[in-house]
Amino acid sequence: MEESRFQENKVEGRNAVLEAFRSGRAVDKLFVLDGCQDGPVRSILREAKKKDTIISFVKKERLDQMSETGKHQGVIAVTAAYQYAEIEDILALAQKKEEPPFLFFLDNIEDPHNLGAIIRTANLVGAHGVVIPKRRAVGLTATVARTSAGALNYTPVAKVTNLVHTIEELKKEGLWFVCADMGGSTMYEVNLKGPIGLVIGNEGEGVSRLVKETCDFTASIPMRGDIDSLNASVAAGVLAYEILRQRLQG
Repeated sequence: MEESRFQENKVEGRNAVLEAFRSGRAVDKLFVLDGCQDGPVRSILREAKKKDTIISFVKKERLDQMSETGKHQGVIAVTAAYQYAEIEDILALAQKKEEPPFLFFLDNIEDPHNLGAIIRTANLVGAHGVVIPKRRAVGLTATVARTSAGALNYTPVAKVTNLVHTIEELKKEGLWFVCADMGGSTMYEVNLKGPIGLVIGNEGEGVSRLVKETCDFTASIPMRGDIDSLNASVAAGVLAYEILRQRLQG
C-alpha cells in the first residue's frame, strides 16, 4: 500500500480551503485567523458549519507555524487520510452480510496508535464499523491509517457529533450497548449476542458518565495482576473477542 494513501493534508489559502469543503473532502479541523471576518472567510466558515467541522480561531503566529507553503491567507484546513462513512453505511454492511450489527463506539480515544489498533481489531472480529466523536478525539490521521494495517480499506469509520444521541437512535433500531467498565459484571457473565455496540472509553478516564448511563450493560475484564487497567486498544480486543466467541456459539 502506497504511503500516499496515508497522507492527511493541510489545505492552505482561501480558494483552496473553500474548494476542499465544496468538493466533499473530509475536513477534520479548520484553523482561522482570529478576528478575520471578510467575505471569503465568512463563506469558508459557512461551509465548515454546514459540515459541523471543528473550527479553531488562532493567532497569526500559530498559522505561520502550521503553514507549509507560507501562503495560508488566514485559513488552514486539515483533511482526513480517509473518507468517513455514515452510520447508515455501517448498518447497510451488516445487512448485506446478513449478520446482526456489531459496532465499536469509541468515547474520546486520543492516541492515534490506539485508534488504528482498534480499527484493525474491529476488522478481525467481524465488526461492521467503528464510530468516533467529532470533538476531543483523534480522527483518521496518517498514523491511524498506518497502524490499522489496511483495515481502514474494509472497516468503515463514522464520525458523529454526539455519541449519546447516536446510541439512543440506534437503540430504536434494535441495537443494545455494552460499556467496558471495571465496575461491571464479568464479561463471561454477560450475554453479548445479537445486535450490539461495544463502547470503549478514553485512555485515562474511561467511558464518560453520560455515555455510560446510556448503555444497557457494563462488562468488566477479569484481571489478576498488580496494576488495575488495560490499554484501551487491548481492552477493546479482549471484549471484542468475547463477543465473537459468543457469536460463534450461535
